Amino acid sequence: MRAAGFARGLWSVALASLPGWRGRSFTLARATGAPHGGDLQPSACPGPRGRQLSLSAAAVVNSAPRPLQPYLRLMRLDKPIGTHVICRGALQIPIRTWLLYLPCTWSIGLAAEPGCFPDWYMLSLFGTGAILMRGAGCTINDMWDQDYDKKVTRTASRPIAAGDISTFQSFVFLGGQLTLALGVLLCLNYYSIALGAGSLLLVITYPLMKRITYWPQLALGLTFNWGALLGWSAIKGSCDPSVCLPLYFSGVMWTLIYDTIYAHQDKRDDVLIGLKSTALRFGENTKLWLSGFSVAMLGALSLVGVNSGQTAPYYAALGAVGAHLTHQIYTVDIHRPEDCWNKFISNRTLGLIVFLGIVLGNLWKEKKTDKTKKSTENKIEN
Repeated sequence: MRAAGFARGLWSVALASLPGWRGRSFTLARATGAPHGGDLQPSACPGPRGRQLSLSAAAVVNSAPRPLQPYLRLMRLDKPIGTHVICRGALQIPIRTWLLYLPCTWSIGLAAEPGCFPDWYMLSLFGTGAILMRGAGCTINDMWDQDYDKKVTRTASRPIAAGDISTFQSFVFLGGQLTLALGVLLCLNYYSIALGAGSLLLVITYPLMKRITYWPQLALGLTFNWGALLGWSAIKGSCDPSVCLPLYFSGVMWTLIYDTIYAHQDKRDDVLIGLKSTALRFGENTKLWLSGFSVAMLGALSLVGVNSGQTAPYYAALGAVGAHLTHQIYTVDIHRPEDCWNKFISNRTLGLIVFLGIVLGNLWKEKKTDKTKKSTENKIEN
């Protein structure tokens, strides 16, 4: 709670320092969607009461003070996907934030004690960090790419490209986001603080990779899956290479899969403006490459299971992940942007399946341990 209060204070200071803010204040309730001007709308849902409250990310952004709206759009908070039901309300979370957060949950889940649920405090702390760092990543990306974004229909309306925010304003806002993220990082142990700080170079440079190499998705994978290392160290105090490295590798392979599919949406624009991607590198051989990445991902996750002593539910989840990847890769139409988008966003489900398998596999360990103890006790009695 103290950390949350500190973060809110830093956030207010950061906003107050933004050029064009002119000292205007806002309340946390409005920024997070408390009832104001129709932010919360009743909608039909099954059940005896027949209604629930829907909290739309776009509605939150639109109801925020007008000077704040471009900054929220810069963080992509108006680009939700999927609905996460919380206490009869629905909170929509951007897909990229999920994809950044899920490797953290895998690592935190694997680090839990046998028979125990993951540390909920750490899950919430890393969730906050994922939102902040995803927003910072978007800001850095748009600062680097503002000239390219103006030339692409899909990105021309982004705040910096559209002129709603100047480069200086976005730089100040980036400083505020990174300060808040630092506040979250300082809640962890010293090893994790150093490890988390080490990711900053990747965060800053990965948007440049699409100008240099046909493998920018690899750079994105190295960046987005850093939480696979950080989650374990936050619980255990340091990384166990036998678990963390194959987990990190599996996440990188996963990113190569979903972001190559995503990149096929923009391949025509990328050719016109001179940007590179794995979609252009693989071309018609995309499915063959993605199949190889899938095998590598599943192999690495299997190694994680062996090295962490996982149980049957975990391996059952890996079977479901394999089926999901098979369907995703062999049914995607890389020439239809809508289908590429649908396959891309389905990866949130895939990531949640892995997390569920880790949690259930860990809970199963307790049952197995109890059974082993009883067997040992019976042998001693005999």
